[in-house]
Formats: sequence, C-alpha cells, structure tokens
Amino acid sequence: MNARQSLIQSAQELLWERGYVGMSPKAIQERAGAGQGSMYHHFKGKSDLAAEAIQQSADSFRDGADKWLGASGTPLERIRGYMLRSRQVLKGCQIGKLTQDPEIAANVDLRRPIDETFQWLQRRLSGVLAEGQQSGEISKNLNATEVAAALISVIQGGYVLASAAASPKPFHRAIRGVLSLLG
Repeated sequence: MNARQSLIQSAQELLWERGYVGMSPKAIQERAGAGQGSMYHHFKGKSDLAAEAIQQSADSFRDGADKWLGASGTPLERIRGYMLRSRQVLKGCQIGKLTQDPEIAANVDLRRPIDETFQWLQRRLSGVLAEGQQSGEISKNLNATEVAAALISVIQGGYVLASAAASPKPFHRAIRGVLSLLG
C-alpha cells in the first residue's frame, strides 16, 4: 500500500472510531506511519483527506451491498442475504455513523457521498423488491420504494439499539422482524 492509500485507510478507520474531530492529522499520520510532509504532499488538509476517505468508504459500502443484492438467487434470497450478512454491529455502520457527526453534517462536500450512497442503496433495494413483485415472490401490494426505505431504517436503527444495549441482539432481532414481514 502506498503512502497516500495508507493515509486514506487510516482516516477511514479514525472517522469510524472517533468521528471527524477525533480524526486529527497527528492521529492519521501515526496510524498510517507517515510523516506530516507526506500527508500534505497528497492532500490539501484534513477536510480534503476526509472527503477522499468518506468517498472510498462509500464506494466500499456500495460494493459490499451490491455483492449481496446482485448475487444469484431469488430477489427475496438476495435481500435476506444482504440483511443477514455479517456486520460489526457494535461498531456501527461506517457510513451511517457519519451522519451523526456535526462537522460532517455541516459540510456539503463531506456529506454528499453519504447521501448519494443511501440514495443508491434505496434505488438498489427498490429494484430487487420490484423484481420480486414481478416474479410473484413479494406482494404487489407493497410499495417497493417505501419498503426499501424501511429496510435501510431498520438496519440503521438496529445499530442504535445495539449500541444502547451494548449487545448485537437488538440489531439481529430487528432484522429478523422486518424480514418476517416480507414473507
């Protein structure tokens, strides 16, 4: 891994663990094993590095979701696979967690890849749900766009419940509950 990518990966990890304020240039450099000159050679500053780290996290999030939603199997099997996939529940969602960071929420350039990722996920889930409706596997009485929003909300809310309980059990309970509604 080159120095630039090492800095980005360190920033991704620190954003997930500590948020934007806790992602200090010194902490990034220490984690990446890079000097100050290297950081400022590749990036204009902390915000520039954070923007690249968030974009790469968003891209990785999409790739991971698409692995499940684009897999072989029926639409319902693909949705179940995505919803039930292994996650670091107590660590929270690497993308969703950033929405609660006031510094990121206030910066349109940092917030944009997060918003675009959730919009993409909603469209992707809606499409798979619509496939299931066309095949008769999922009720045509459901609004695919609204159900997709509910699935995303259950995942994100599940992270909050798990964090509050210091246990992944509420997360898994919420996922199983919403899937039972799909049939």
